[in-house]
Amino acid sequence: MALYSDKVMDHFRNPRNLGKLDDADGIGEVGNAKCGDIMRMYIKVDDGIITDVKFNTFGCGSAIATSSMATELIKGKPVEEALELSNKAVVEALDGLPTHKIHCSVLAEEAVRAAVKDYYDKNGIAYDPEMFKEKDDPHEAGCEV
Repeated sequence: MALYSDKVMDHFRNPRNLGKLDDADGIGEVGNAKCGDIMRMYIKVDDGIITDVKFNTFGCGSAIATSSMATELIKGKPVEEALELSNKAVVEALDGLPTHKIHCSVLAEEAVRAAVKDYYDKNGIAYDPEMFKEKDDPHEAGCEV
């Protein structure tokens, strides 16, 4: 059996929504310097809908693939729905990831959440701080140093 699914390889070789939005309404950056995986997510929001999303990722193939898939899963969705994106949904959409690469999907989820939080903060949109509470650091267990 191959280590990576065809979908992971496709999103790694042909990432969707790669780049930067100069007029982004929200920008989220997350990462783990120890792993070397750093993700920056940009969202453009019109009437509460994410109309455009781009990402830049410095990291392994799984980090690039999960970033790419996350953008596909939130584009065209209401901001509140993007907040519901889970790392599990990203992994499932990619037809799985090796266990030691699951932390990449967590980074993708966190990048989306960070971009939405930035959008809320910039626009004075009230939110429950618990929605953005940091989880235990999953990167330490998944890092290959």
